[in-house]
Amino acid sequence: MPEDKSRPPQDRPWENGWTLDTSRTPGTRRLYLAGALAVATIIACVAAIAATDNKGDDSSKTARDEGGLISFSSQPATTTAPRGDSGLSSVSPSARGPRQQGTGPTVAVTETPKPPNSKPKPTASKGSSSKPKPSVTYRSVRSVNFPDRFWHVDDGYVGLDPVSGSESREDATFKQVKGLANASCYSFATHDGKYLRHRNFVLRADRNDGSSLFKQDATFCPREAAYTSATMLESVNYPGYFLRHRNFVVRLERFEYSSQFLSDSSFQLVHGLS
Repeated sequence: MPEDKSRPPQDRPWENGWTLDTSRTPGTRRLYLAGALAVATIIACVAAIAATDNKGDDSSKTARDEGGLISFSSQPATTTAPRGDSGLSSVSPSARGPRQQGTGPTVAVTETPKPPNSKPKPTASKGSSSKPKPSVTYRSVRSVNFPDRFWHVDDGYVGLDPVSGSESREDATFKQVKGLANASCYSFATHDGKYLRHRNFVLRADRNDGSSLFKQDATFCPREAAYTSATMLESVNYPGYFLRHRNFVVRLERFEYSSQFLSDSSFQLVHGLS
């Protein structure tokens, strides 16, 4: 086969007088082809997007023309929970009061329903007193082991005597009041305004001088006795000392575990004799 000499071999151009074409950068043709391919690809993508948009617009327009609604979600619409401690508190409808001038939005107030058949609380009239007047308590003090004898004031001292006559009954009746030194305890006042107090450990009737010592001497606290419906009276300023009768004289003595002391120091507070 004859050798084609129209184009000399490119690896030996100097032997035949042929020179390389240096007017064009090597690889330019490949760059042109790659650029043309990229442009064609972009044009095809733009055309496809435009066609898709046109199709979606046509579907929406058709739905609107037919009176239908476009649903964008399968879940029902929800509202934001009102603000509260947890953000989940429910709001119940309630009546709104009139909005005052210069104030913010009216806040709904929920009223607590009243129970059925509820009766309104009675209100006290202006002319009536809300607190009832305390009743005065009059007492006579009877011995347990000598039930026919009572505390009785005679010449300023308290003895255990039988009662006979109106004057004797009056001297054996005392007004029981709250303790002068302790409101949870008792004090006993005579009909002439004196108080029973212990002095030198003997019970007697004296005028209240307003001193702290007098108030303590005249205050006795009730304690449970060993006999039914009976009471023991303990001194406020001498704890452990109780009123008891000895030789029919009422006096203050230290507690002792004996049947004689328990019976002599047990008294019944009965209604006043006078």
